[in-house]
Amino acid sequence: MHQPRSVRVLAGLLLSLSIGACAPKPATFDANAESAALLRRDVEWANLATAGKDVEKIVSYWTDDAVVMEPGQAAVEGKTAIRAFVTSSLQTPGFRIHWVSERPTFSPDGKMAYMRGTDEMTVPGPKGEPVTMHLQGYSVWRKDADGQWRCAVDIATEAAPAAGNTGAPESAS
Repeated sequence: MHQPRSVRVLAGLLLSLSIGACAPKPATFDANAESAALLRRDVEWANLATAGKDVEKIVSYWTDDAVVMEPGQAAVEGKTAIRAFVTSSLQTPGFRIHWVSERPTFSPDGKMAYMRGTDEMTVPGPKGEPVTMHLQGYSVWRKDADGQWRCAVDIATEAAPAAGNTGAPESAS
């Protein structure tokens, strides 16, 4: 028996809709839960970097194609170069870093985020004495296929002097 074209189209449409109805629904993005998870991950990373003992764990927080930009230095691109950068930094006498990030902002699909942060980094000064730099920056994070947040772009620049502090020497009165 030959069915009219409209019946076949309607049957196909109903079959498609019923199959679609049975398919798993994409998880809804919970910004509050993801914000808490990302901030926790960033704190773990900052604490590992401050401890400065495990290069591989520190580097694992970046994506394979990550880019790191620090003040006065060329961009460091890719995990191999970042590993060498971290190793060198941690071997520098007196080196120390710690940061605090705040308020992630997410892409509409919840797969990327960025956060503003403040850093303190201690490095040897021109005469070898420790100098602490106050930095500000942004980190861009991507949720990888394994569900883990990793930093894809890490940019820091020197922070502006505190309000009222122009950096000019004070005059004696």
